[in-house]
Amino acid sequence: MSFDPTIQRFDSIDSTNLEAMRQARAGTPEGLCIVAREQTRGRGRLDRSWQSPRDAGLYMSVVLRPQFEMNAWPLITLMAALAVHEALLKACGLRADIKWPNDLCVSDRKLCGILAETVETMSGAAAVVGIGINLTANGLPMVNAEATSVESVTGQSPDRELVLHELLKSIGEQYELLRSATGCEHLIREWCANSSYAIGRRVRVALSEESFEGTTRGLEGDGALRVETADGKLRVVRAGDVTGLRSTGVE
Repeated sequence: MSFDPTIQRFDSIDSTNLEAMRQARAGTPEGLCIVAREQTRGRGRLDRSWQSPRDAGLYMSVVLRPQFEMNAWPLITLMAALAVHEALLKACGLRADIKWPNDLCVSDRKLCGILAETVETMSGAAAVVGIGINLTANGLPMVNAEATSVESVTGQSPDRELVLHELLKSIGEQYELLRSATGCEHLIREWCANSSYAIGRRVRVALSEESFEGTTRGLEGDGALRVETADGKLRVVRAGDVTGLRSTGVE
């Protein structure tokens, strides 16, 4: 079955992810897309807040009901990142970098955040994928420090509807691919090809109880990040914050 998005628009909402989860529990089919002009309780990874000023960004969440194995569900976040990467390239002529596991950046400044969550529903587990893209600099307090916007990078105000159109189209294409027999392998190859964080990037990894530095060595089959430490040990990171250090190129 092909991905067929249905858009519901809100002027203001607590969180597009929360609304998508509410509707997923109520039985909404795959493809529902919640879009809001602003969020009052926008959320990011690890319960962080996501700044969502009115009309300053594209704030959307989509409901998916994947029929593949749960151990491949972490790849949905990588799939969404690739979709955003492609949509920004087509709609804005902007080539963003993909940062593991769920951000898109330009010059190491955050442009987009992705939050994928699993929700149990009457008809089985569903995935809710939230995407927040900073389109303009208006109302973004950290735009010149840790964050940036499409407008700041390109010098032009982006067409929100065009970005949304290209993004939903790309999500559909990437999702179809992920559901194919060789989709997981292809997705990981494409992600690595479009991310400076994939291979040979010096990073600091912050886990819940420790932090360490190392060099990235690609992804595991489920999307986890491989990091080689100075003593040659390969560590597999499935949850944590990754910060890029000064790049030394591929080792």
